[in-house]
Amino acid sequence: MAQLLFLGSGSAFTVGADNFHSNIFLITETGKKLLIDCGSDIRFSLNEEGFSHRDITDIYISHLHSDHAGGLEYIGLTTKFDPQCKKPNLYLSHEIANKIWGNTLSGGMGSIEGEIASLESFFNLYSINNNHTFRWQNINFQLVKMIHIDNGTYLMPTYGLFFRINNVKIFITSDTQLCYQPLQNYYQEADVIFHDCETSKYPSPVHSHYQQLVKLPNNVKEKMWLYGYQPGELPQAKNDGFLGFVKRGDRFLITDNSLKRKHDSIPS
Repeated sequence: MAQLLFLGSGSAFTVGADNFHSNIFLITETGKKLLIDCGSDIRFSLNEEGFSHRDITDIYISHLHSDHAGGLEYIGLTTKFDPQCKKPNLYLSHEIANKIWGNTLSGGMGSIEGEIASLESFFNLYSINNNHTFRWQNINFQLVKMIHIDNGTYLMPTYGLFFRINNVKIFITSDTQLCYQPLQNYYQEADVIFHDCETSKYPSPVHSHYQQLVKLPNNVKEKMWLYGYQPGELPQAKNDGFLGFVKRGDRFLITDNSLKRKHDSIPS
């Protein structure tokens, strides 16, 4: 069966041994792996689950922040100089592709063995155009453009993913402001939602805060798992109608018409 494995479920500033950045492995029934986001602590979270850079063959990046893209430097360099590795495939919106090298990666990867490098020196680049879909292992992924940062002069989008496996429709938001009204059709159509959830005492304007999410309709909350949260005590999500908080190392098994967390005894 296919599964989603959360290598981490924490925010950008997660610290300590109990969690890592919110990066996810989608693993097919045949063992193929798509890494959904690649944060700067990826080498630690991979090792914690018994993986290494050699397990990374396909990567999707939702946006430019280092907890979602900073680990590409580690993956790019380790796979390039490991003779057992092929160049990983990198999938991302053309809007992100146009900026990720100059804004995020070139400082540490711009020169190798005395030559000027580019993003294509390390990855097979799949820049997704305006139809905002790509296909991997016979799964169609629709990119869902959401707003992460908008301060009036600078706009940073994030691209969530909407896809179907074994008749289960899954919506992963990545880091985002709450965009329920304009994207209501995705929230309603999905069978399971993995949603960004800030839990800090002082809410920021760039994430969906728990106190916003708790006001969503009950039929949306009842199919929603929360992730991307800060360290510390968490709200009683199940009591408020959610499925719960995702924990580091959680595996969600995707079978015909159902998705179930492998360890349902884990507190939420």
